[in-house]
Amino acid sequence: MPEPTTAYAKASRRAWPILLLTCLFWSGNVVASRLAVGELSPMALVTIRWGMVSVVMLAVCWREFKRDLPTMRQYWLPITLMSFCGFTMYQALYFSAAHATSGVHLAILQGVAPVFVFAGARIFYKTPIGLVRAIGLGMTLLGIMVVATNGDLLTLGGIKLNGGDAAMLLASSLYAAYTVALRKRPPVSAMAFFTALAIVATVTSAPLLAIEIARDAVQWPTPKGWVVLMYIVIFPSLLAQVFFIRGVELIGPGRASLFYNLVPVGGAIMAVTLLGEPFALYHAVGLVLALGGIMIAERWGKRTG
Repeated sequence: MPEPTTAYAKASRRAWPILLLTCLFWSGNVVASRLAVGELSPMALVTIRWGMVSVVMLAVCWREFKRDLPTMRQYWLPITLMSFCGFTMYQALYFSAAHATSGVHLAILQGVAPVFVFAGARIFYKTPIGLVRAIGLGMTLLGIMVVATNGDLLTLGGIKLNGGDAAMLLASSLYAAYTVALRKRPPVSAMAFFTALAIVATVTSAPLLAIEIARDAVQWPTPKGWVVLMYIVIFPSLLAQVFFIRGVELIGPGRASLFYNLVPVGGAIMAVTLLGEPFALYHAVGLVLALGGIMIAERWGKRTG
């Protein structure tokens, strides 16, 4: 039986690459979402996105899905709740918040999800955080705030919560609940489990799309919208979600959620390179803080017992 420290190191070596790729794909989703404005409406994007993911996953892993379906039926309620919270409502609230609050508020509140994850892991699984890991988490949050405030942390003092802020806080808490629940997901293959989540997300997002249609607010994809949608389907939706589930399997929800703090920073860097936005020193400072916080939490915050 391997020593705990050896098992910890092996799990970390396997988890780091796939979680870094996950954050890269999710960072690209930030840019893609901006490119989607005016090209397709929010709920059209969400419903078509998960519908296409469901079709692809069923085609790729039908045998696994069929084999594990009897087991998943026994866990239909947890699967439905996880998909509704982590996929459907998170996306719906995220788009709502983006239209009702500032970019500074959105970036900061999006970055508090790992705090909720650590709190949930502590409450439900008695997972210890520890001083060193708390310092690492604080560094990553500071990196997000540096980027979100364009390097001027003094602007944090003037923040006032509005309806969009509340929506983003709720979205972050729902995704944190999904992340914490992944530790106790049904005993089935990751591919079959993700397929079930995608199918449920398609079904549960359809009523929200119907409301968008009824309000005459729907916009079906333009040619550019289809290109953006295909990126979102392949990378942030398919690959990133499967990688994230695997990362949680390897190192747990608390540690895996730390990597999520790279997404706002990575999104800012991609905005510079892909959208032509100016690069500033605070981008580099934020990235160093976020990466440094993760390294401190992972390398020196581990438990050896």
